[in-house]
Amino acid sequence: MTSRIPFYFLITLLVIAGAALSMYRHDVYGVPWTPGEERALWELEARIEFDAIGDPVKVSMAAPETQQGFTQIDESTSSPGYGVALIDTNKGRRAEWSIREATGKQILYYKTQMLVDDQASFSMTPPKGDTVAVSLDNPQQTAATALLDQARSLSSDNITLTRELVKQFNDRNNQNAALLLNSLSREQAIINLLSLEKVHARIVGGLQLEDGRRRQSITPMAEVWDGKTWQLFDLQTGQEGKPDNILLWNQQGHSLLDVIGGRNSNISFSIIAQDITPQQATREKVQAEDLLNFSIHSLPVEEQAMFKTIMLVPIGALIVVFLRIIIGLKTSGTFMPVLIAVAFVQTQLVTGILGFLLIVGTGLVIRSYLSKLNLLLVARISAVIITVIMIISIFTVVAFKIGLVEGLTITFFPMIILSWTIERMSILWEEEGAKEVLIQGGGSLLTAVFVYLAMTNPLIRHLTFNFIGIQLIILALILMLGNYTGYRLSELRRFKPLAED
Repeated sequence: MTSRIPFYFLITLLVIAGAALSMYRHDVYGVPWTPGEERALWELEARIEFDAIGDPVKVSMAAPETQQGFTQIDESTSSPGYGVALIDTNKGRRAEWSIREATGKQILYYKTQMLVDDQASFSMTPPKGDTVAVSLDNPQQTAATALLDQARSLSSDNITLTRELVKQFNDRNNQNAALLLNSLSREQAIINLLSLEKVHARIVGGLQLEDGRRRQSITPMAEVWDGKTWQLFDLQTGQEGKPDNILLWNQQGHSLLDVIGGRNSNISFSIIAQDITPQQATREKVQAEDLLNFSIHSLPVEEQAMFKTIMLVPIGALIVVFLRIIIGLKTSGTFMPVLIAVAFVQTQLVTGILGFLLIVGTGLVIRSYLSKLNLLLVARISAVIITVIMIISIFTVVAFKIGLVEGLTITFFPMIILSWTIERMSILWEEEGAKEVLIQGGGSLLTAVFVYLAMTNPLIRHLTFNFIGIQLIILALILMLGNYTGYRLSELRRFKPLAED
């Protein structure tokens, strides 16, 4: 008989190692056990891409700094082969990369950490000199005068004047505003009108902070000088003031990105939030060679945002193992419910369930016709995959046409998994009947709902992402469940008559 001692030793080792790593990150690095609400650290990464043409390259990017609501605690760059400098210029603070010669696609990274801080210490630099002279042709000048006359009559100061101008540009029936928008962007048109009124204003870039966002772009906004401070305006909505979830990237109103020696330049931003203590935010950075600080936080922010979802998959696997081995719930496929739950996270629960039922239901009808053609397995599966893609496309277009924006997220469903699910259920229907299909399909959907609820729990998301040792504990639990050979709870009903006797 094989000894179970090595197995139990492995389980114990995994639990101890997982708990030790988690305790170490909590005690030494200050990572809290629960999601922090009072202080948050936003890690932002700018990714610059361009095609070098073989000449000397100089890249200049506006760099953020401490501002209202945020204190900058760290910044770094990743640019192999490039010289890098962070400098203060008359165009504000900027990051500059340079190299003597470069050819082909180039990718540069700039990363900064901003601590949410209501007491952030920053200086408010007043405008210098006169407003910028604006040159407009006769029709534009006539339209600008009409807009300013109306706004001036309904305002009392620079802020209310700006507010009235934004209202006019948001009015689709305003022909004067439409005329200026034919040749100017909304933000540039409003800035020009304010300059004609001798009001100091500038275009700044606002970055909306949302945890896990990738490939985010800057939103042009306007700052207007009211005589004492700069007031921020969202020119799309007309909202006045600086929202808590907006970080100003290029604060001085100058260009966001300048590239010399390259073409097809593009800049995008990845954002991720970390829950940390204020004490941790001010500590010195731990040396990179510290093995015990091994974590996914060392990856680029874009990859971290991806791993925030991937690290939840083991939780889903644990739930599936528990429901199948202990409860005895039947599912179609072993871990198909986990992948469906991941799709639910993107689509939201109700939309995801409806989409799943529509796709699988329609797919089963079409698959029943394909079975009559006596196709080979490979051809049949390929036909089902194409059918699933067509079904998703049709449902998405229909949802868009009737105004159901939530229906557009149905494209997040894993098409290959859905195709195999339809194939398995169709075979099951032919061999076992409709009842077994409903049992396994319902079990899969119920399991996916349980996994979704776990994946969207803030505490679970926090623990799985910030404490990699939790994954070792989950692995130990799964191994223990896999060693279970007793009765499932669903089987107790079979033996109920014996207990009654």
